[in-house]
Amino acid sequence: MRFFSDNTASACPQILAALAAANHGLARAYGDDEWTMRLDEAFSSFFGTQVRAFAVATGTAANSLSLATLSPPYGAIFAHTEAHIACDECGAPGFFTGGAQLALLEGAHGRLQPDVVAAALAAHPRHLHSVQPAALSLTQATELGTVYRVPELTSLCESAHHGGLKVHMDGARFANAVAFLDCHPGDLSWRAGVDVLSFGATKNGALAAEAVVFFDLSLVRDFELRRKRAGHLLSKSRYVAAQLLAYLEAGLWERNAQRTNTLAQQIGRAAGARLLHPVEANEVFLNLGTAGKASLRNSGFEFYDWGAETSGEARFVVSWDQPEEDVPALCGAVSRL
Repeated sequence: MRFFSDNTASACPQILAALAAANHGLARAYGDDEWTMRLDEAFSSFFGTQVRAFAVATGTAANSLSLATLSPPYGAIFAHTEAHIACDECGAPGFFTGGAQLALLEGAHGRLQPDVVAAALAAHPRHLHSVQPAALSLTQATELGTVYRVPELTSLCESAHHGGLKVHMDGARFANAVAFLDCHPGDLSWRAGVDVLSFGATKNGALAAEAVVFFDLSLVRDFELRRKRAGHLLSKSRYVAAQLLAYLEAGLWERNAQRTNTLAQQIGRAAGARLLHPVEANEVFLNLGTAGKASLRNSGFEFYDWGAETSGEARFVVSWDQPEEDVPALCGAVSRL
């Protein structure tokens, strides 16, 4: 019974069908095919405003190329200490930007608070000897499985823009956040003030399919050149674009996200006092103790330690294709510890 990561899940049958449908005949390369040419329209309809959308294969590429577009080599990128760009991308943001530094801030349950960001921006030196504030990167849903509400997201973007920063959103689990809040995708992006979004589909049923979505269209040309220079302009992009179109147009994003959210919330309710963070997406963080973790593993449950093995903390991630019976089994096992 695997709760390792949504990256371990299979691809949706509808995604595979879209790939098969695109896999015929000749198609123009490097984004000039009929599928890739439809991405702007599809994402514009999804978000309710005109956007430019670009297909890439990985979340790291989406995040790092986005940030390289927003920050010069001498820039500072403000983010949460638990952000994926800080903990899980092997320095890729610094590499792609040519040297920009991450300025990491604390926040309960993986969320940055507007007053903390405003204070950090006010205190950050802007003289010749300092890296210059350039961007704020927010994760939605966060690395701790929580979600920014619209008012706090809007306040964060306002603080950033007031300080002359652009706002990037790491939306690897963006669908989960939208499903949890039951709001319009535009409410959690451009209407709140987000300038560029790394839109994830791989964790929610796709096969190596991510998108970079620009709400600030003035940034597009620089991104296009950076993507090519970095080796992420895909020659056969129809295979990624076809997935993204199916993901949006067939409603897979919402269906899969709602299912994983619902199952994760069942685990959270069963965990009781062992729950470390509110369950607002498809991740559940529990304090099980070392004996508790060993007991669950001996019972056939697979999951990752969170932090040091001796901390007793663990992360469980529900995938779109999680067998239905796995969740009540885990709930029962946790409640018996």
